[in-house]
Amino acid sequence: MGALASTSLRAEEDPLIAENDPVAKAVKYVEDATKVKESEGNRCDTCSLYTGKDGASQGGCQIFKGKQVKAAGWCASWAPQM
Repeated sequence: MGALASTSLRAEEDPLIAENDPVAKAVKYVEDATKVKESEGNRCDTCSLYTGKDGASQGGCQIFKGKQVKAAGWCASWAPQM
């Protein structure tokens, strides 16, 4: 359990990914989903790839290893939670 807890703590300390990061640009990541018509109302915090805590303003994403995304963000890789 200690290893899992320390991994979780490290993820919370990861820096926020910039919209101009090459990987972010490749998937059309934006910090504010309301600014993108393509988002169709979807946000990072409703994506199956988002690993942040419920209610947090930002969290991890399986696409951006070692970086966080805004919960209110969106990218073209958005996938519904199952």
